[in-house]
Amino acid sequence: MSAVLAGLLGALLIGGVVVVVVGVRRRPVEPVRSGRFGGSLSDRLLPLLRAYGLRLAIGAIAGIGFAVVTGMSVMVLVVPIAVVGLPILLSAPPNRDIEMLEALDRWVRGLAATIPTGRSITDAIRVSVRNAPAVLSAPLALLVARLDERWTAPEALRAMADELDSVDADAVLAALALAAERGGTGATATLHALADSIQDRLKAQREIETERAKPRIVVRQVTVVTVLALAAALLFGREFFAPYSTPTGQIILVSLLALYVASLLMLRRMTMPRRRDRILRSLR
Repeated sequence: MSAVLAGLLGALLIGGVVVVVVGVRRRPVEPVRSGRFGGSLSDRLLPLLRAYGLRLAIGAIAGIGFAVVTGMSVMVLVVPIAVVGLPILLSAPPNRDIEMLEALDRWVRGLAATIPTGRSITDAIRVSVRNAPAVLSAPLALLVARLDERWTAPEALRAMADELDSVDADAVLAALALAAERGGTGATATLHALADSIQDRLKAQREIETERAKPRIVVRQVTVVTVLALAAALLFGREFFAPYSTPTGQIILVSLLALYVASLLMLRRMTMPRRRDRILRSLR
């Protein structure tokens, strides 16, 4: 009876997911502006459905199959969550430090090549907007707009530092602010020294990221083997796992799975780069 009920619930879940995914893909949904919270909830849910709707539907189908075969109705929820969540937990987290360092390296080298042609630091910054890296494109455009509005160079650079919110960007922008206050004296040497420093730090960050990736790779391999082995055991060794088909057994099963997920979350948190204190703040 529990298997039949699980099948019915799973069918309803799949139908709802398919309807939502089809609706999202066929026409844009206007955000709801009425009410206290406006359309913020739908704005958060729709991108998730677009990204994970198909994966969730596949997981729901697999969950129904496991629930029917094993008699564990909890699989209707466990399998879709695993199909969507495990790839996220086992993937490498984004490393903004490396992305920022690569963008700063390209930008600083461009400035160092422009200033010897007779341009001031502010003029070189204006020229650099044309070929700016994607990470710096919008902040640089806003920096130029502030300079055009008669902001001083140090004030505009500090404001840009707040927008980038990066320790590495702070070091570059602070050096540019000091060079601008000195009228550009020694700017070329400063920029070349910054470029060399960024290269050294970028090399170190890449080596650190390589070391951080090693435990993730091991855990990913162990998790894949474990999931495949458990799936095969549930399908072909149902007598051994029969106690887990009872209500108490399913509670224990969910608790064990939750502990494993908690360990993956802890590992992901440990392998993420720590946030460092910034050195440059806007005066406004």
